[in-house]
Amino acid sequence: MHMLSGQSAQLPVGVAKALSVYRHKVFVEMLGWQLDTPHGIEQDQFDREDTVYIVSRDAEERITGCARLLPTTQPYLLGEVFPQLLNGLPAPNSPEVWELSRFAAVDFQGPTGTAGGQFISPLALELLREAIHCAAQLGAKTIITVSPVGIERILRNAGFHAHRAGPPMIIDGYPLFACVIDVENPLG
Repeated sequence: MHMLSGQSAQLPVGVAKALSVYRHKVFVEMLGWQLDTPHGIEQDQFDREDTVYIVSRDAEERITGCARLLPTTQPYLLGEVFPQLLNGLPAPNSPEVWELSRFAAVDFQGPTGTAGGQFISPLALELLREAIHCAAQLGAKTIITVSPVGIERILRNAGFHAHRAGPPMIIDGYPLFACVIDVENPLG
């Protein structure tokens, strides 16, 4: 497995398109998210020129995981779509806070080819470490993310320093919360 990171234009030819297809397979086909995905690709208004992607690929260059980093100085998922998860607090707007979204670690050719294993596999933890490292390189001191409640325990068990920005809420049938991850000291 190897990791790539960068804005869409910085990724090798074909990776950005393959990433959109991979995201469709994970989020729409496997997890059943109701998203507008014409032509079997998953992209939204937050996939912009300033968006930074982290992509893991296997030895055959098949995508096995992804993450998206968005600056909070521009529109982002938590601030625009899920602000209620902040419990009345203003959405962060700082070059030191980046949002992590569209995180998936599903190797469709390997043991994490199911939804259940995508957050606890060694691949998921390596992808998260790479996303935190990449965010730090971009000047982040904190990462925020919209997460399912189970992520909290996984992060804690893996030794990451994370906490809630507000209480969990049920949104579209899923218990979600705004998770804050310390970039400067992510591991204990």
